[in-house]
Amino acid sequence: KMLTNYFNVGFIHMLFPDALILHVARNPMDTIFSAYKHEFPPGGLDYTSEFASLAHMYASYREVMEHWDNVLPGRVTHVRYEDLVNDMPGMAKSIIKACDLEWYDSVLDFHKKKHAVNTLSTTQVRKGVYKHSIEAWKKYETQLQPLVQKVGPLAKWTLKTSLPGYMSPPVAVE
Repeated sequence: KMLTNYFNVGFIHMLFPDALILHVARNPMDTIFSAYKHEFPPGGLDYTSEFASLAHMYASYREVMEHWDNVLPGRVTHVRYEDLVNDMPGMAKSIIKACDLEWYDSVLDFHKKKHAVNTLSTTQVRKGVYKHSIEAWKKYETQLQPLVQKVGPLAKWTLKTSLPGYMSPPVAVE
């Protein structure tokens, strides 16, 4: 859950040529809003407090991910955050299978484990998977219009999960 891990794809590929490289991507505006609303310690994430800097960093992220897809085609496995949240059991089983590991039902109980979690997301990890963060930015859509304008067409993304063998469940129509 490090905001700049995408820079390391090439390095990971060189070190672990057979490893599964997962890129979990959320709705662009949810991603940017999540970074904006958190108060990170001073230092490397200062850009998260300004719309212009956030939009620039997000555009750079998208460029770098496109670069990896072009120079290492098929090497990065994309996972839509929304697929992960809406189908955690199916997604987890597909990831474990893609890693050629044995499945244990306890994988789904990660939030009950007592191990240390050393991120700003500690309380989120302990809650398990939840859906209330999907489209959370929409509550502030009016106030975030200047940010949406700065992000431009990148605010919409039709990324598909590319995990081998994973099939998204049908979307329920209400």
